[in-house]
Amino acid sequence: MILDFKRGEDYIEVLCGATNKKYGDYVGRLKINNEGQYFITCECCPECPLVSVTLEAFEKHALREGSGRWKRNIWVHCEDEDKVPLWKTPLIKYYLHQANVTNRKDSAMRKQNFHRDEFLRCTRCGKERRFHLQSRPDIRNYHDALNNKCWICSLWPYQKITCDDDEERSSLKASRGCSRSSTCQGCSTCYCEGCIKYRFEDCNCQECRDFMLYAKP
Repeated sequence: MILDFKRGEDYIEVLCGATNKKYGDYVGRLKINNEGQYFITCECCPECPLVSVTLEAFEKHALREGSGRWKRNIWVHCEDEDKVPLWKTPLIKYYLHQANVTNRKDSAMRKQNFHRDEFLRCTRCGKERRFHLQSRPDIRNYHDALNNKCWICSLWPYQKITCDDDEERSSLKASRGCSRSSTCQGCSTCYCEGCIKYRFEDCNCQECRDFMLYAKP
């Protein structure tokens, strides 16, 4: 009953996807092995780096993170109905939660990219201040500060400081939160040159305008 169904020696595989209301469908291939582990390889574009990631990671890639409802958000095609959520299909009976706990932890450390902390120098005193880029509001704060040619310490979003406050020690600055290395200078895991989380529709800077106009869905 499920379209594009394939069976291997120790797995089954089907076409799946998740729909973002703004950017459309993110299509991938769901692979279920005989141990009850679920993996998805994304095919949203030829260069997509998501290979054998968890259901939660694929859901986040489709910008549906935070909902925690992958059984409803991830769908498959059936003969009599289009885009049927996983929980309505026979596939869900193969899901073993315990088998996917280890899968989730390993995948989070191996596949999930994140934005490392960045520093910005005050135009008045020349001291560097740390910006955490752990959430979209954090990224927006750094993005706006970076585009402010007259940014000063008193505009730091975390706490009220002045140019008289000491800057972070050099030994602490070396660590920016990369899981690969405590002194990482920027790798494929923690350094981002511009993604959907780093670009904003209501921003008029050149990078955001170009991204919104020319980036692939």
